[in-house]
Amino acid sequence: MSNTPIVRLAGLWKTYRMGTIEVEALRGLTIEFCEGEYISIMGPSGCGKSTLLNLLGCLDRPTGGTYLLGDQDVSQLDDDALSDIRGARIGFVFQSYNLIPQLSVVENIAIPLYYQNRPERESFHIASELAARVGLESRLHHRPYELSGGQQQRVAIARALVNDPLVILADEPTGNLDSTSGKEILEIFDDLHNQEKTILMVTHDDEVARRTHRVVRLRDGQVEADVRNRN
Repeated sequence: MSNTPIVRLAGLWKTYRMGTIEVEALRGLTIEFCEGEYISIMGPSGCGKSTLLNLLGCLDRPTGGTYLLGDQDVSQLDDDALSDIRGARIGFVFQSYNLIPQLSVVENIAIPLYYQNRPERESFHIASELAARVGLESRLHHRPYELSGGQQQRVAIARALVNDPLVILADEPTGNLDSTSGKEILEIFDDLHNQEKTILMVTHDDEVARRTHRVVRLRDGQVEADVRNRN
């Protein structure tokens, strides 16, 4: 882990308008995440976790403040530019996997490469290597419905890695899994951290959070606590 900030948020606000009512989901949030850190983001329902993840993933723009990803201010980029950032610099792992049911394992993993117009043979090679990396080398041509939940989440992790992203964003990645499958998925995240990948994981599970090296707790759209685990 280095001391180089890879994500810098300064005075970040996000306000949603619901009719005549304004809801402040984030309220001047300022924080940095460094390259190679493994961080869990926690807090009660409505504290701003999902809003923060959407902003970090360039799925939305802040109402105010700045967001630097690497050395680029992405706070006010247009939709096309945000799409490019998502495709090239961010890996997503969702609770519900978000796989395309009509596509095979290797095709699902290769989806981000398709949008970069990479040659089909190169994409297949990269996706196959990543499938093997998460233990799915014998499942390349299976469809999602032929896989267990844990295997589907392995596909999602491989897809998140396909562009060698600056940061991996994981939203409750074990939330739909039994304890055994969940432990296996967390072991993959441990391995990724050991390879100095930067991981930001939203979780409500204290046991999951204890595996990370830093725990950021939100409340009312602000940082309530920011502590390092002794592990």
